Amino acid sequence: MESQALQELVRRIFGDEKTRAQFTSNPDSVLARFTLTEQEKRAVLSTHARLGLVTSDSPQLEAAIEPTIFWHAPIP
Repeated sequence: MESQALQELVRRIFGDEKTRAQFTSNPDSVLARFTLTEQEKRAVLSTHARLGLVTSDSPQLEAAIEPTIFWHAPIP
């Protein structure tokens, strides 16, 4: 994650309850506060639409990643 604005957005969403609640109810209003590229905005909204707000130990993230484990499994 190279963008300072994107890093700050993630810090705010996961570190500040008020920002998290605002992002959950109206993501565009929170994104507008940060100088993000259109690609970054689409990536954040796309990820949020697919997984919601997830942390490293959330069931949503595990469910999304688990199927990819088999893509790299050696063929017996």
